[in-house]
Amino acid sequence: MRLLSSDDSLAQTIGLVGYAVEGDGIGGVLKSRIQDFRVDEISTKISLDPKGRFTAANITLTNWETNRFVNRLAKACGISRNRIFFAGTKDKRAVTRQVFIIDAPQKRVAEVEMTDVEIEIIGRTHQKLGFGNHRGNRFTIVARGCAHPDGSPMSDEEAIERIRLIESKMKASIGENRFPNWIGPQRFGAGRPVTPVVGRHVISEDWEGAVMAYLSMEGKEKEDVFSFRKRIRDNGISEDLLDDIPKWLGYERELLKHILEYPGDWSGAFRRLPNNLQLMTVHSLQSVVFNKTIKERLDCGMSLSSPNVGDLVGRVDEVNQLDTVSMVEVEERTLNRIGRNCDMGRLAITGPLPGSEMDQTSGETAILEQKVLDDMDLSETSWIVEKIPRLTTKGTRRALVTKFSEFQYESVPIAGEETMGEKWMEGVNPGEIWHPEGACIRFRFTLPSGSYATTLLREFMRCPLGQL
Repeated sequence: MRLLSSDDSLAQTIGLVGYAVEGDGIGGVLKSRIQDFRVDEISTKISLDPKGRFTAANITLTNWETNRFVNRLAKACGISRNRIFFAGTKDKRAVTRQVFIIDAPQKRVAEVEMTDVEIEIIGRTHQKLGFGNHRGNRFTIVARGCAHPDGSPMSDEEAIERIRLIESKMKASIGENRFPNWIGPQRFGAGRPVTPVVGRHVISEDWEGAVMAYLSMEGKEKEDVFSFRKRIRDNGISEDLLDDIPKWLGYERELLKHILEYPGDWSGAFRRLPNNLQLMTVHSLQSVVFNKTIKERLDCGMSLSSPNVGDLVGRVDEVNQLDTVSMVEVEERTLNRIGRNCDMGRLAITGPLPGSEMDQTSGETAILEQKVLDDMDLSETSWIVEKIPRLTTKGTRRALVTKFSEFQYESVPIAGEETMGEKWMEGVNPGEIWHPEGACIRFRFTLPSGSYATTLLREFMRCPLGQL
């Protein structure tokens, strides 16, 4: 029997353990083919002006990591990557469509040609985009090879019925079209959850530890990359590494070049990473705290959607974004009223993304949240980064549940083996829950900005994170 191990190491590292409701899932594998994972960004309205400084473009990427694409686009346009603006990073092994704002002439952007990149010019604008500055994303995703927990193939009918059952249980437990607002594995580094490890070094201002973790931490990667990182762990940094580094490890190359040229300047080496990636290391550590808070509430039987006295709740707007400015603490006298507003989706209970000035809960909620910090050895952390002040975080809070809409699912034919990717062709590994003859289910749904498709589908698939 191939049963899902409770010690799925990636899940444990990032705190993504447990589910909204009990029961078995459909198993299966995502991204068996690149075209099986489609993301279409629902952008905010772009105000066009023929005299605008920036070029706005809808860009479709196939199998591109967003930051690496931005680097290549910046080079092609002859500008700094800091002059390209976008609302969020998307999944790499996918077909993604989103708006980019580029501080370059429209003609120059239109002439850019790259493999698996389609650029559709929208026009000129004075408007920039900030991270999270979009209304949400539409997803079309196929889960292939659905299987029972023992690894036997699941039929179309069995898979559809299992999805219906989980959907019904989640509705009864936390409300219609809601699921736990877990922060997904892509925030932490697929196959190598390095960002929270680096983030822990950053908030401790251990810059050597941060750089060495980024360079050498072990993960599930290709053999040449695995061997390269092991060589650093075993022997440290040396000049010959630059001759042997796998060509796609561009960020690692920059770190190595800096520390070889300026020995001992570990903070300078860390600064060679893109600014948004530097910040993501701190954010990802906060995200582990948040995920572990959800898990702790589930374990304690505390509801994610019905408030307790001592919880902090915030208003949810029309695009399901939390207003963190005007949060209020639930008191005994306001419990029923706030509970009704949570049921209607006007308010949401929040969990911590900790920092130096974060609002605090009270009562049982405060005890629970403190336990998470104690267990992670973060109780004494100030979250202030003096060497690179822009990495200091005041902290904030995030809704414990989020909404999904336009949810549809249907069976689709099994695809020809010749079209499948490397993961599929490797076959089923021990502990995995999928079968090449199992049902294939296509999901369609829309999520608000900041929510993760993989964590919604995880509620239905219930398999090791390596299958997502």
